[in-house]
Amino acid sequence: MTHPSPTPSSTQPAPYGAVMCDHLGVIRVEGEDAAKFLHGQLTHDFVLLDSQHARLASFCSPKGRMQASFVGFKRPDGAILLVCSRDLLATTLKRLSMFVMRAKAKLSDASHELCVWGHAGSAVASDLPAAPWSLMHAQDGSDWVRLYPGQGVARALRVAPMAAPATTEKLLTISDWQWLEVMSGVVGITQPIFEAFVPQMLNHESVDGVNFKKGCYPGQEVVARSQFRGTLKRRAYIVASEGPLTVGQEVFHVSDAEQPCGTVAAAAPSPAGGWNAVVSMQVSAAMGGELRAGSGVGPVVVPLPLPYPLLEDI
Repeated sequence: MTHPSPTPSSTQPAPYGAVMCDHLGVIRVEGEDAAKFLHGQLTHDFVLLDSQHARLASFCSPKGRMQASFVGFKRPDGAILLVCSRDLLATTLKRLSMFVMRAKAKLSDASHELCVWGHAGSAVASDLPAAPWSLMHAQDGSDWVRLYPGQGVARALRVAPMAAPATTEKLLTISDWQWLEVMSGVVGITQPIFEAFVPQMLNHESVDGVNFKKGCYPGQEVVARSQFRGTLKRRAYIVASEGPLTVGQEVFHVSDAEQPCGTVAAAAPSPAGGWNAVVSMQVSAAMGGELRAGSGVGPVVVPLPLPYPLLEDI
């Protein structure tokens, strides 16, 4: 059996352009306690959040399982915006609001006011700093956040008012954008994987999605214990397959066709043919032996190198 190439063919240029990401929504948090409130609920530091950087952060259950993940940043007016999967926005907004209590913070769904664009390659603003999670406020009222590159292609999110002019860049397909996201190795939580992982199972601690020096938040003890006691038995891997692959699909190792060794966290068709996915799986299973998706006789999946280093277990 032949396996799909993990990279676009030499005759097919890497995807670039811009696409409206209708699958993403925006939560606005405002009020003098906005940053302090989020600091106590999410996996990253929001008290020290400045106007030049964004945060990758998650909202976890008391057991440390990720219920939602965000790209969060502060607007010039002081409000904090959280970009998250639209299929989890309403329930996440409700859960977060339950913890506001006496804090001077107001949470609302800003998706009807703001649209989220994904930009890739030459469509990324040239004056946006190159470091991942860099933030830039544009003159048209939009905000740019630098993401990790996908397959070597620069990527950024642009959150813009609905009234802002639409991009004049080449339109990218949502499928190509999702493929670039998969190839970046940095994926967020969607409904099919609600409470499926602790942050390290998606490598979020290695891409600045967890701050181990901040104060408590729901699930903090579990997340910290997983890191500092060296008990990380699952990691996220980029894989190639003849597919198709779907989010939430189980992955099996040849040594045990009955018990899954991993779960697909994100998947997209490759422009070169076949499929790519991010699979959270047992480290031991990724070290060797045949892997199949869906069942012991499903499509073969082949792990690929990660584009970023993993933090060593402490």
